[in-house]
Amino acid sequence: MKLSVEISKYPLAEDYKGPIQAFIDELAQQAGLHIITNTMSTQIFGDYDEVMQALQHCMRWSMQTYGKLVFVCKFIPGDLRP
Repeated sequence: MKLSVEISKYPLAEDYKGPIQAFIDELAQQAGLHIITNTMSTQIFGDYDEVMQALQHCMRWSMQTYGKLVFVCKFIPGDLRP
């Protein structure tokens, strides 16, 4: 099954750009994903299991590396890339 995810990360710190970019860079290293970024969010497309494994890894890594932060996500079945 294919999955589309829209995710936004909000670091609870004054320096927020670095942690956001690091999260996107970590996602980009994961195999099997198609990633589109814009000024508001990151969109991730791919096989359900691959997307969920990548998100689990990258979100955990980000929390361990940067501490307190908020993720806001939308999960939509199917490949809805533009």
